[in-house]
Amino acid sequence: MTDMQDIAVSLAQDLIRCPSVTPAEGGALQLLQERLEGAGFSVQRLTFSDTDTPDVENLFASIGHGAPHFVFAGHTDVVPAGATADWSHGPFDGVIDAGLLYGRGAVDMKGGIAAFAAAALAFVAERGTDFGGTISFLITGDEEGPAVNGTVKLLDWARAQGHVFDACIVGEPTNPVRLGDAIKIGRRGSLSGIVAVTGIQGHVAYPHLAHNPIPNLLRLLAALQALKLDEGNARFEPSNLEIVNLEVGNAAFNVIPARAEARFNIRYNDEWTLDGLKAKVTAVIEAAADRSCDWSLEFRRDASESFLTRDDRLIEGLADAVEAETGQRPDLSTGGGTSDARFIKDYCPVVEFGLVGQTMHKVDECVAVVDLKRLAAIYRRFLDGYFPVAGAE
Repeated sequence: MTDMQDIAVSLAQDLIRCPSVTPAEGGALQLLQERLEGAGFSVQRLTFSDTDTPDVENLFASIGHGAPHFVFAGHTDVVPAGATADWSHGPFDGVIDAGLLYGRGAVDMKGGIAAFAAAALAFVAERGTDFGGTISFLITGDEEGPAVNGTVKLLDWARAQGHVFDACIVGEPTNPVRLGDAIKIGRRGSLSGIVAVTGIQGHVAYPHLAHNPIPNLLRLLAALQALKLDEGNARFEPSNLEIVNLEVGNAAFNVIPARAEARFNIRYNDEWTLDGLKAKVTAVIEAAADRSCDWSLEFRRDASESFLTRDDRLIEGLADAVEAETGQRPDLSTGGGTSDARFIKDYCPVVEFGLVGQTMHKVDECVAVVDLKRLAAIYRRFLDGYFPVAGAE
């Protein structure tokens, strides 16, 4: 197992050294392609396009035959590093210092990709290609971006090619404090919107010749802020609505603006459907607006539904592997933000398990080398259980 774990570490370093700031490929997919093809995987690179979004390169790799068809999913794109001078080590240098591997993407999520790639490579090296099923990789370069030309289209493409997936692990950093804390078995949905009020621009000294949109907007926002969506349930935290931005576009002190808008995001549980939540928000604004309020409401197209995975073979198999390697049984969680699992859940049961996420998106993002090695061991143990040797008890 040591060779596999060392490969996980060196591959993570090499991936970090690829400056794949979303949506740039940065050499990361090329690196994976070379490693996987060298082990016998069939690899295809696919670039998808759409209006008003950048083109994005993606990768699909597969080995084995028939069902069950298991998928590892992840993304090689990373968020910008910010000021390089603020980092203890270069954000794309992949330096190991005092047992920590530093670099943008170390935990989110090049480390996770390196761990499951190393596990799959070791599994295939030992078992060959006739192991009683298929292992595939779905790797996108669009998770940190608009998420339009990545996993969504890659999944559609895979279905059109005849691929039927039975289960998936997304290698996102799911653990809050230590490796083994939690498996994500679901996520709350996300709905973003913009509420705007139009008025009449004018001079502040002559308010009767203008119509200030700000008081009306504040009244609408107060109604949204007072909205209590639900109490949560045994599976999910309560839904919450947050005002995230206010914009007037007026730098002058003597001008009444013509328009004011606010942006909001709702993280919602399975007490709601997407259509039901949109209707609720619309009704709240309609009730709060008076006849003088010229308002509009736009819901963004990147909304996602909540979901909960119920697949004992996947969940218990992964929990068993985590417990065997870490000594603790992971909690089954639905907390946190969104991930590409929200798309994959429409194709097969999906869970998320990866590294500790405390440094993701931060300066000096880093992963403990020991955690990276243990994660590779967890993935390998899971594969051994998911594809048992014929005749084994």
